[in-house]
Amino acid sequence: MTAFAVPTVRQRLWLWGHEAGSHDQGYDLPRTSRITPAEGAGYLGLRNLIMVRYEGRPAPPFAQYAVPFRPLDQLVWSVVGAGGATGAEERDQVLSLARTMPNLTGVMMDDFFHAPTAGDEVGVLSLADLRQLRQRLGRLALWVVLYDYQLDLPVRDHLALCDRVTFWTWEAPRLERLEAHLDRAEALAPAGSLVLGCYLWDYGRRAPMPLAAHQRQCELGLQWLQQGRIQGLIFLASCIADLDLDTVEWTREWIAAVGDQPLAIG
Repeated sequence: MTAFAVPTVRQRLWLWGHEAGSHDQGYDLPRTSRITPAEGAGYLGLRNLIMVRYEGRPAPPFAQYAVPFRPLDQLVWSVVGAGGATGAEERDQVLSLARTMPNLTGVMMDDFFHAPTAGDEVGVLSLADLRQLRQRLGRLALWVVLYDYQLDLPVRDHLALCDRVTFWTWEAPRLERLEAHLDRAEALAPAGSLVLGCYLWDYGRRAPMPLAAHQRQCELGLQWLQQGRIQGLIFLASCIADLDLDTVEWTREWIAAVGDQPLAIG
């Protein structure tokens, strides 16, 4: 009889990837970054990557850019990039890439929701467009970003069409209410779809992420992962992994310590 491998924590951990230097301007980081997404994953000891276009980078076609991602266990690529940027060509390019990369398992919609104005939809793509996209995805899972400050928006119908809902706390002080906010996200999202997003820098306030707040979020995330309340954790972003931030270095050590723990729930 062949025994089934027990899944580990590391298999549910992800790095959010941007092209090297993407966050050098606008967030008051201590210095510029040179690390690539693949290098960031290797440095942190991660086998799964979410690659998200930032200010149009990388530019299509994506095939050569994706070569360093071939050894990864799983890759998710954005069809809606940072700032909600998207287009038919971008979606076509990603779906084309999936045909040659078996480890590309999903597509991400970043910055997807916004407060709707009169006659406007809450999502970057309408419900009709989202249904059409789903029909094209085949084996690929549909991922989306949901922020804590968007919990009161009418997002339920869009979320119902998504396989993975990544939940993010935009400003560090609001992590004090993470448990209550996760309860609300859980009520909105499809069952078994939540993934917890963990910022390594407080982008909302353009300041260092308090280490204690980050540690607490990771430990809660590990607890929820073991309980089956979330499906994984994401660390953002690859393009600050070489700045000697205390959150990055602690996360690297934490992943080494907990990554090989078996998951109580498969």
